[in-house]
Amino acid sequence: MLDAIEVQLDAIFAARNREDMRPTIEALLPIYDEDPENARVLYELGGAYDTAGDEATALSFYERAMARGLAGDVRRRCYLQYGSTLRNLGRIDDSLRAFARARAEFPESVALGAFEALTFHAAGRLNTALASLLELLADHVHAPELDRYKPALRGNADYLASLDAGDDAAHSDAS
Repeated sequence: MLDAIEVQLDAIFAARNREDMRPTIEALLPIYDEDPENARVLYELGGAYDTAGDEATALSFYERAMARGLAGDVRRRCYLQYGSTLRNLGRIDDSLRAFARARAEFPESVALGAFEALTFHAAGRLNTALASLLELLADHVHAPELDRYKPALRGNADYLASLDAGDDAAHSDAS
């Protein structure tokens, strides 16, 4: 059963206007003032700032939400938004680390895999980005015309990932 804060947060989220997040932030701030350690409140406020374009502010809310024990699907969503925000702020290595932690915790998450691929792309690991998307297709898209080719998709994904693995080794040697 949801507690009163959860119900209130769900209502605020349902009423949000992605084009104007000011009313959502204004609705969340009093809840935050009342319960500044609530992981879900921290996450939702971070998400509101993020959607409003204030990604730097969002980061600290995401980090605090995770540290306060955010769990389950909300934790998965927070990881995705946190990793994406890091990428958008140009903190590519931090984003890669965040997605690696997230994927270890939620290995079956298609959404995390898709956004991790964007970070691979931003990191210049184009082959790994495409490989990870091919793996997602093979693992999660169930279409009769695709099923026959899943071994080929996986083989191509392995090959593409190996191309970037060679680049990663060269970068490590140069460091």
